Amino acid sequence: MTFTHPVNVRYLEVDQQGVVFNGWYLAYFDDAMTAFLADRGLPYKSMTDAGYDVQLVRSEIDWKAGVGWGDDVRIAVSTSRIGRTSFALDFEVRRHSGESYAVTCLGRTVYVVVAVDGSGKREIPDLIMKALGDPLPDLPA
Repeated sequence: MTFTHPVNVRYLEVDQQGVVFNGWYLAYFDDAMTAFLADRGLPYKSMTDAGYDVQLVRSEIDWKAGVGWGDDVRIAVSTSRIGRTSFALDFEVRRHSGESYAVTCLGRTVYVVVAVDGSGKREIPDLIMKALGDPLPDLPA
């Protein structure tokens, strides 16, 4: 099952073209990632209290259309890949359009698990593995 997270597009995030500036999408994805983990029983503070954190190591974004101030936006999140020390999440930005939500942007971010004490990357522990769940096929466009 895909998790969805609402986004409140703020006026300050919109550029002169009338759409959200591209850099804000990474912030949206980060916010959606923490909500995704919390929804699956792993609030971010619990993860860091257990000695783990995650760092973004790669992100891809493909735009189909922009979103603007006041748009009703949701970000769908799903686990797409799990490795030994890293995992990938897929993000799909959806804008309400008529009776449904239209896809405006697709993203994939790879995170590596690290120790909070600064000693480097770690194998994905059970608490994160459980929250990630089974990888899903790519989100439908």
